[in-house]
Amino acid sequence: MEKAFIIWLTGLPSSGKTTLANRLKEILLSRGFKVEVLDGDEVRKWLSPEAGFSREDRERHLRRVAYVSMLLARNEVVVIASFVSPYRNIREEARRLAENNGIRFIEIYVKCSLQECMRRDPKGLYQKAVEGEIKDMTGIQDVYEEPLNPEIIVDTERKTPEECIKELVNEMQKFGLI
Repeated sequence: MEKAFIIWLTGLPSSGKTTLANRLKEILLSRGFKVEVLDGDEVRKWLSPEAGFSREDRERHLRRVAYVSMLLARNEVVVIASFVSPYRNIREEARRLAENNGIRFIEIYVKCSLQECMRRDPKGLYQKAVEGEIKDMTGIQDVYEEPLNPEIIVDTERKTPEECIKELVNEMQKFGLI
């Protein structure tokens, strides 16, 4: 069992990343881990308040997140990073930073179709993007590059959050993380 590692949840907005991150945190805390959830909306306002949603701003912000994640994990805190992180290159950069510092990096693809994410849309962001109120929305005006080789894929469109969490925990046990 490892003391600390980075779980990087990636997927479209409204795919279920935050729900899974918070439930996974509860499970890891109950098993004696020190855990921090770094969630997109929360972290952005403190770490990158000046950032917009251009590709350059998103990449700069995610580099900051990757660095903070590495620092926390280096100090024996399990990090659950929950970010759309739409570009493969920046996710790979986050992985390299972690692994170059001796930290396990587990990419989890929270898979859900754009149509289902738009149906869920709890913040109304997709609707605003379609109406032109929001620019650079991932999945609408900007791309989401699906991971090519994530360690774990959870399909939140076809499975309940409870089924996805059970699957995540089983896979993490197979990896020797918990």
